[in-house]
Amino acid sequence: MNNISPLAFVHPEAKLGDNNIIGPFCYIDKNTVLGDNNVLQNSVTINSGARIGNNNEIFPGASLSTKPQDLKYKGEETICEIGDNNSIRENVTISKGTASKGTTIVGNNNLLMENMHVAHDCVLGNHLIIGNSTKFAGEVVVDDNAIISAEVLCHQFCKIGGYVMIQGGTRFSQDIPPYVIAGKEPVRYAGINIIGLRRHGFSNELIDLIHNAYRILYSKGIMKEGIEEIKKQLPLTPEIQYIIDFVSTSKRGIVR
Repeated sequence: MNNISPLAFVHPEAKLGDNNIIGPFCYIDKNTVLGDNNVLQNSVTINSGARIGNNNEIFPGASLSTKPQDLKYKGEETICEIGDNNSIRENVTISKGTASKGTTIVGNNNLLMENMHVAHDCVLGNHLIIGNSTKFAGEVVVDDNAIISAEVLCHQFCKIGGYVMIQGGTRFSQDIPPYVIAGKEPVRYAGINIIGLRRHGFSNELIDLIHNAYRILYSKGIMKEGIEEIKKQLPLTPEIQYIIDFVSTSKRGIVR
């Protein structure tokens, strides 16, 4: 049984699971799906196209599946898919997709801090921590276990690798490869995210291997040459293969 405040509006065509708490002044539009055990504190807006999983907590002022801030959007039916166990803090905005991809995706077990924005057609993975007032432009991809600090500005179409740490206030328009720290002005590679990797159980030997991969990669003026040297000199563990695949498929180039 759901606990819905009499001061909330839930459209009769909205589909709600069980044991949800809907606080006062929440607005849930038609063409929305809400799973089980979600908590919507007061003044949360769930717009048409939202598909929300289970065990999420959504704080006051958040607006999910909003109309994309993209002039190419012409009202086509698109969705915003949010997984399970997310904490979506005050005034977070997440846009629905556009005709480009059709769907904006936020995975599971993420912490999206106050006032951050996820634009249309972004794909966010799992176990992310994204700081206050960080803004992702359209079609950004973020792999699992990344930490993005406060007030980070990310250009459209960028990709952020897994297990990275991006320092607060960073602005970037190129891809951030996995396992690294990126920051400063202008943005650049600032070493391996050693503390983060250790917290995730990476051995010292594996961390050294990742460090050597980037030492080789950044010693070459041409990324393709660096990738070939990595293949020659280092064992192709899944982590090294991830780096190779990320760099070799980057469309915007990686930060250096």
